[in-house]
Amino acid sequence: MAEFTLELNDDQKQVRDWLHGFAADVIRPAAAEWDEREETPWPVIQEAAKVGIYSLDFYAQQFFDPTGLGIPMAMEELFWGDAGIALSIVGTGLAAVGVLANGTEEQIGTWIPQMYGDASDVKVAAFCSSEPDAGSDVASMRTRAVYDQAKDEWVLNGTKTWATNGGIANVHVVVAVVDAELGSKGHATFIVPPNTPGLSQGQKFKKHGIRASHTAEVVLEDVRVPGHCLLGGKEKLDQRLARARERARSGGERVKNAAMATFEASRPAVGAMAVGTARAAYEVALDYAKTRTQFGRPIIDNQGIAFQLADMRTQIDAARLLVWRASWMATTGKPFESAEGSMSKLYASETAKKVTAQAIQILGGNGFTREYPVERMHRDAAIYTIFEGTSEIQRLVIARTLSGMPIR
Repeated sequence: MAEFTLELNDDQKQVRDWLHGFAADVIRPAAAEWDEREETPWPVIQEAAKVGIYSLDFYAQQFFDPTGLGIPMAMEELFWGDAGIALSIVGTGLAAVGVLANGTEEQIGTWIPQMYGDASDVKVAAFCSSEPDAGSDVASMRTRAVYDQAKDEWVLNGTKTWATNGGIANVHVVVAVVDAELGSKGHATFIVPPNTPGLSQGQKFKKHGIRASHTAEVVLEDVRVPGHCLLGGKEKLDQRLARARERARSGGERVKNAAMATFEASRPAVGAMAVGTARAAYEVALDYAKTRTQFGRPIIDNQGIAFQLADMRTQIDAARLLVWRASWMATTGKPFESAEGSMSKLYASETAKKVTAQAIQILGGNGFTREYPVERMHRDAAIYTIFEGTSEIQRLVIARTLSGMPIR
């Protein structure tokens, strides 16, 4: 039996230090500017592509790390740099996970490379699931996909919202309803290739935080995609729908929802993002408390400040351990029997909100200004308890998993 350890191996440490250096030298110096501009930081993404961070190869290497720690380690370091810019760098990953979770080997090999482009021609991708009336309530989704058998094409109509890279993406991955009677079990996921007629960008959102990340509506008007753009293929879809119809009639096995498969796979990674933001705010607050003097001594000399910092660090480390556990379980094929993935995202995201608020308090008036980064970090941290499943939804998932009851 392998010896239990939480120590990163030499290769992981090398990658971590490399990412930390990029976050410190490239991302952080650009963070305030792109937050103010509220635009996609293409030059930073370009730099990430040049050094190999924004690439399919890099994420594949981290994804297939046998310990499961490659992705959370990478997310923590990049988001330590800045959440908005980091999300612009890693946002394509959610679309890639959507393909990995639902696609065939041929689809994975065809479409994921097109999501990234290359260092000389950077591309991004978008995962489109949420709608104006269907966020947490995925069963209320209205975007429809109708199969045109004569042409072997799917016709998509609807509006998606809160899509990272929506409208500017080279490849859009879209979840749509194919059988409305089955509710959330009647969904399927489609690739919309580049320059497909009928897809357009709707409203671009001006956000409270993560403002360097592009978030917009995606409008689909008679968007026609070839049959091979249905992730998993039609035969697999027909079999899944048949099982869902049978279950609806008589009960039986649970049928996985396409969008939920993507979110289940990505929740520990979102938790790692939150850990990175929390850690960044804690470090700013710690340094400030050691150098800021009041009444003739550093403010960390006061228990009221020192104890806050002790709690902040304890919560950050606990959040990281939950994220690492969930990531290790997912990689080694151990089921989330107690909703460990949701636990990791819930605790880490709530920790990020709390720690960044405490950092502002420790910095006092300075923390409330844009001269110090904790103000931006606090705004950024708010998103973690909202996207890819709100904290309330995480608690619902955990409670249902623990109790076996249909808690509402």
